[in-house]
Amino acid sequence: SPNDEICTELQAAATRAGEKLWRMPMEAGYFEQLKSPIADMKNTGTRYGGSITAALFLEKFVSNDKVKWAHLDIAGPVWNDKKGGATGFGAATLAEWVLAYSSK
Repeated sequence: SPNDEICTELQAAATRAGEKLWRMPMEAGYFEQLKSPIADMKNTGTRYGGSITAALFLEKFVSNDKVKWAHLDIAGPVWNDKKGGATGFGAATLAEWVLAYSSK
């Protein structure tokens, strides 16, 4: 997210939820991966920097000065192969954030 406030809020929610979360850079140079010769842009980049390119893609559809937003990439930790199932990663963080945000 380009918004410091929501990043701080989500980091605090993740800490309360016991989930690890960190802010990744919005590296504009990675947008090159989303360029397309036949469309306005692609919806996915190369294998590298996928979390960052996903956020850069979303940013094109959100007015940063009007909407606080964040991209939580749950694709990597969503499965626990050792336990043979889904982890639910991110759900507890979002629940904590909603609870805190709703009391504002």
